[in-house]
Amino acid sequence: MFRTALRNVLAHKARLLMTVLAVTLGVAFVSGTLVFTDTLKKSLSGQSAKSYDGVAVSVTSYGQGRNEQGQKEGEPGLGQPTLDKIKALPGVDSVSGRVSGFAGVGDENGKLIGSGWSNQGANYTPVKDGKNPRYAFVQGTGPAKADEVALDKATADKGSYKVGDKVRVATNGPVKEYSLAGVFTTEDGAVQAGGSLVLFETKVAQELYLKPGYFQELSVAAKDGTSADKLLADIKPLLDSKMTKAQTGAALAEEQAEQIEKGLSNLSTMLLVFAGISLFVGIFLIYNTFTMLVTQRTKELALLRAVGANRGQVMRSVLTEALVVGVLSAAAGLLGGIGLAIGIRSVIGSLGAKLPGGAPVIAPGTVVAALVIGVVVTTVAAVLPAWRTGRIAPVAAMGSAHLPATSKSLLVRNILGSIISLAGIGLVFLGVSTGGNTGRMTMGGGAFFMLIGMIVLLPLLSKPVIGAVRPLLQKAFGVPGKLAAQNAVRNPRRTAVTAASLAIGLTLVTTLSVLGITVGKVVDRMSTEKLKADYRVSMSSDAGSLDKSVAETLAKAPGIKAVSPQTAGYFLVDGDFRAASGVNPATIGQLLNVEVLSGSLDALGKGEVAVAEKTATKQKFTVGTTIKLTYDDGKEASVKVGAIFKDMEGLLSPYVIDDKILSEHSEEMYIPEVYVNVDGGASKAAQQKVVDALGKNPAITVATQQDMRNEMGGMINTMLNIMYGLLGMALVISVLGVVNTLAMSVFERTQEIGMLRAIGLDRSRVKNMIRLEAVVISLFGAVLGVAIGIFLAWAVGSTLAKAMPGYELILPWDRIGIFLLLAAVVGVLAAMWPARSAARLNMLTAIKTE
Repeated sequence: MFRTALRNVLAHKARLLMTVLAVTLGVAFVSGTLVFTDTLKKSLSGQSAKSYDGVAVSVTSYGQGRNEQGQKEGEPGLGQPTLDKIKALPGVDSVSGRVSGFAGVGDENGKLIGSGWSNQGANYTPVKDGKNPRYAFVQGTGPAKADEVALDKATADKGSYKVGDKVRVATNGPVKEYSLAGVFTTEDGAVQAGGSLVLFETKVAQELYLKPGYFQELSVAAKDGTSADKLLADIKPLLDSKMTKAQTGAALAEEQAEQIEKGLSNLSTMLLVFAGISLFVGIFLIYNTFTMLVTQRTKELALLRAVGANRGQVMRSVLTEALVVGVLSAAAGLLGGIGLAIGIRSVIGSLGAKLPGGAPVIAPGTVVAALVIGVVVTTVAAVLPAWRTGRIAPVAAMGSAHLPATSKSLLVRNILGSIISLAGIGLVFLGVSTGGNTGRMTMGGGAFFMLIGMIVLLPLLSKPVIGAVRPLLQKAFGVPGKLAAQNAVRNPRRTAVTAASLAIGLTLVTTLSVLGITVGKVVDRMSTEKLKADYRVSMSSDAGSLDKSVAETLAKAPGIKAVSPQTAGYFLVDGDFRAASGVNPATIGQLLNVEVLSGSLDALGKGEVAVAEKTATKQKFTVGTTIKLTYDDGKEASVKVGAIFKDMEGLLSPYVIDDKILSEHSEEMYIPEVYVNVDGGASKAAQQKVVDALGKNPAITVATQQDMRNEMGGMINTMLNIMYGLLGMALVISVLGVVNTLAMSVFERTQEIGMLRAIGLDRSRVKNMIRLEAVVISLFGAVLGVAIGIFLAWAVGSTLAKAMPGYELILPWDRIGIFLLLAAVVGVLAAMWPARSAARLNMLTAIKTE
């Protein structure tokens, strides 16, 4: 039977082409994801290990901790005495300290070079012969003076900087000019991620990022003959075990490799989920293919039964065909996955991320996964068609008495589909009412069951839905329109399976679109409707905190009407840590639209505190209530509640206090934003004045309210486009399913089409009939998918509404219209080959076809 199955595959290779393509695409998605993540993991782990080459022991400081009273304790880092003690140990060859943080380099136009979050600065410490093995200088030397820096080669090339040039560098304060002492290459992670690396003289870096005389990390090199483990054992007694962590360089490289793997697992999981969706959609195509092939080969299969083959042998023959198709498709998918991995890397690179190079890594597990998935998916999808072959009696089959679905079988299917759908809908509503993580999990399960139930019910839904549009098709397109509608519902199961693949894709696309656009509008409204300020000043790409001098500089600049820093801090309220915002009491009312429910913001200028409504209600605070605060420096104060305001998530913390008071009691302040109003209102000229007042600082962004809206809209659109791209594979497979169904349907209806041609239906109208049939099936699946997608978006949105005040579902009818239009276009394109084949049939040959 294996030889028979192999011959059948070769005999029907054209009809199996779409199945092979569908499985190949799905397997390519899976194997491409695995190859991409394995390659990236190997490259990043290799870079990490190389960066610690020669490091016997690494010592890292946790920084200062806090005691139970919230007061800081311990050293801010690893001090010079600790370094000297380690250096004096026998077996230590050298010790180098490292301190690092954000540093932005400007080009000749003052624009930031590199990705904001990965632009780093660090100290340069010569180890041996005035060199450091981490940095290979191609020009000049490392910085030896306070006014010198060195740049990585990529940054120097982008800025056209040469040794001796003046380089404008900013951390979180005013921009400064340094002389370029050297240009180097490095395996540093910041540079490999597409950022820049600026090396400072050690004392300068300590002033910028920590405190004079302190390091964040110490790297210890061992003398020949001294083991890393022995050195580690000698170093540990010299350290405060609560505030530091010491480990061998090999252990650190291994730890970072594990962190890399953990980080990549999230990306891998997301990609594999979408690959699973593609494979799930492909199952419908495979099922349809083998169902139609079995139907078309009824006589052939009956002949096998008649000459002695039993039911099991016939079933195994069909499953063997599926096995052969699965193996071939899996092999092709594995090869395609290698190309797809390169494509994923290019796409991520186009989004601004720089990924390390390296040859594709094809692990044994990837090969096994590709083969297993290809074979299992194809074989499972063919089980039901294969089982049906055994149910056809040889005599009935010899007479071509095909066995259509009986009313009883459809009745059972409809009842089962109704039960599953209602159970799914019930779980969705239960999830909405429950809320929280439990509610979301319940809702997810309900959505799955609802989608499965709807797929089961598609044959039932197809007749009334398509029947309703038949008069319109007949009126608009005449006989081809009428025949197209009739053909679409002739075999409800086939139509249902074909439409289901499109419905699944459109369900996910619609859900994501509605949620993405709605959330984007809500966040946009939340972030700007309560903002009166003309401009928001912040670090580029959320690179960290602004220096307090930024607000001071702007306050003194001409043309500036109001300035308020948005200082983020905290204090203890009756012994519990609470987030606090420090603002300028004199100007905050001009810059933020704060809805005061009781009291007045003027009370902030008297040293009182304003409390958000939800917190005040929970703590039973009212205006005039005295609360006990413990500041960051440990000092205590009894402060009155001077105002209660409507919660402003994302703009103000639950507690608001005068910025001067918060700064006075805090050693380190985090200032994410400074809000500014200018004389005469926002304009291009006014925005440029603010930029000029800050010295054209490359590390700082001055954004208008429209810029903020565009930023949020851009993030949402980028996310949606990524999701659309990931779902694109499933949609491509859906299109192949329509092509496959129509092509095999044309072959199945050869005699019928020949008869239509004989009684006067010309070639153009035959083509129109096939095209319209494809459009009807495509739109049927699309409309169902859009409807389910809207329902699921409403359900998910209902849970978000509790966490997002002002959430209102927005239906993007323009996008929904585009989705439906694209579904119709997909139908037309999918019908091109089948329609052409149908129109080219020789009517006489077709009529005599048995």
